Amino acid sequence: MTWTANSCFVTLAILFLWRGEEVAEACSCSRYNVHPQEKFCSSDVVIRGKVVGVQEVDAGNDIYGNPIKRIKYDIKQIKMFKGPSDDVEAIYTAPTSAVCGVTLEKNGKEYLITGKLKDDGTMHITLCDFIQPWDELSETQKKSLTQRYEMGCGCKITRCTSIPCMVSSPAECLWTDWLIEKKVYGGQAKHFACIKRSDDSCAWYRGSAPPKKEFMDIEDP
Repeated sequence: MTWTANSCFVTLAILFLWRGEEVAEACSCSRYNVHPQEKFCSSDVVIRGKVVGVQEVDAGNDIYGNPIKRIKYDIKQIKMFKGPSDDVEAIYTAPTSAVCGVTLEKNGKEYLITGKLKDDGTMHITLCDFIQPWDELSETQKKSLTQRYEMGCGCKITRCTSIPCMVSSPAECLWTDWLIEKKVYGGQAKHFACIKRSDDSCAWYRGSAPPKKEFMDIEDP
């Protein structure tokens, strides 16, 4: 009886450790708590492109000697908004969404893709990055990629989910899409950029023309 009890304890311990490793490797990030502008600012690379090829490739071994697989997307870069001087020709991601892998379609669809550069110069993406079909972006988002987002990289965007909600410094913009619209990416995410003003304070800007040196907190086209 003692042996059986000990055996059950050991088995449960092994199962717990195994499940712990599985959970540790599961995809977890706050991608839905980050404004597209913040993703632009924190990414190494931001491009517009489409997939022209896809294959599974080996990416070395893990600490236990097991092979690591990656999905390699061959990319036709249409425009680079941020990144290295050379065009991005391939993007790598994990093989499944369970470990933050991204599925891109090879059907001519164009994407806005943000990602990180590895030490070897390759671009890698996860579900935590901001990746959207190009046609689903608003005109403001498309225009902001060339100037406005970069102008606000010194600002802080704070997601407001409940009242009271307030800024802690002048260099901060309140993101209220979830509070007002019950959407992660609502009007502010689609039609506004948080831009630093001449006095180093930050405010939401909306407009089709480049921001003037001085502008109100919310400026219409």
